[in-house]
Amino acid sequence: MSLTETIRFALRGVAANKLRSALTMLGILIGVAAVILLVAVGNGSAQAITNRIEALGTNTLTITGANRTAGSGGLTVEVADALADPVLAPDVRSVSPLASVSTTLTYEGTDHEVGQFVGTRPSWFAAANSPLADGAAFTADDEAQARRVLVVGRTVADELFPGTDPVGKQVRAGGALFTVVGVLAAKGSTGFQDANDIAVAPLSAVREVLTGYGALSSILVEAAAPDRVDAAQAQVSAVLARRLPATGSGSAAYRIQNAAQLLQTQTETADTFTVLLGAVAAISLLVGGIGITNIMLVTVTERTREIGIRKALGARRRAVLTQFLIEATLLSLLGGALGVVTAVVGSQFTIVGIRPVIVPSSVVLALGVSVVIGLFFGGLPAARAARLRPIDALRYE
Repeated sequence: MSLTETIRFALRGVAANKLRSALTMLGILIGVAAVILLVAVGNGSAQAITNRIEALGTNTLTITGANRTAGSGGLTVEVADALADPVLAPDVRSVSPLASVSTTLTYEGTDHEVGQFVGTRPSWFAAANSPLADGAAFTADDEAQARRVLVVGRTVADELFPGTDPVGKQVRAGGALFTVVGVLAAKGSTGFQDANDIAVAPLSAVREVLTGYGALSSILVEAAAPDRVDAAQAQVSAVLARRLPATGSGSAAYRIQNAAQLLQTQTETADTFTVLLGAVAAISLLVGGIGITNIMLVTVTERTREIGIRKALGARRRAVLTQFLIEATLLSLLGGALGVVTAVVGSQFTIVGIRPVIVPSSVVLALGVSVVIGLFFGGLPAARAARLRPIDALRYE
């Protein structure tokens, strides 16, 4: 019997019991779709966090107080100014003190709660990788004069000024009027926090109206170049060690977050997370493989007389073995292909706040594993069919 005839017999066997074949493929479909989608969710989560870190710039340092429950542990404007000393910190390009608070902006009866109302200096826009799309940023003179001018993110602009140009409009925040002078360029969504839901104003104005003159929320330090971040961190640490001595317990009164190191750590963690999700989902593929074994064993039992007739007419053991292996592989491959289609459709939706990003290698791997499962789990029933003696098969009732 030729290979073509063997494949034709296999296709006929798969089509003989459509419901049983469909249920078998369903198990593989679920397994393949689960593997691809869970890996896509892990990849999407990793990209969201990466985008958030890169949005701040990978050559930046963020300084916060060690005890978050007690403000920022003595971070002041004077401390920030000391970090900009070209002698003590030559690898520091700019220093941006930040006073951040959440507040409600109001424009002509429309309210919008902004999670990040940031008071800072003009250097923040370059350090935080936040260029403007419309209007202009506030200036050093605006900051020195505590002018109540405001730059808003794309989300704030859309919520408060739908269909109109926000530049020149006045909004109320904390009982004071701020004039919008610019709109930040839109940033990609992270899935966790809307990076465009932000308003930025001169530090002096924000402290005067909203936050008071206490400790800063944080200090953003921009290194002179990406390859000078570690050097800048060492210089910043030396300055802070003199300005903010350790507490009585010996712990530092501040924390320095290196964006480049954070990005590397996040990437490693995300890779582990994605592999774990894929491994968990692969269990469903294993269950689908066991289903193939059970179904094929039932199929061999039902077609025992057919096998006996074929062998009596001269079919070789290898032909029977190949036929049932092809049947099992076809069931697995068709289920896998439908699983890929299901995963692609599912990836168009947001899952637990994350937009899945399909990894092409996971599609190839899932399909390859589904074929291997068909061959492996179909091997036992196929071998059983091939070993049947014609006389015993013909006597089977």
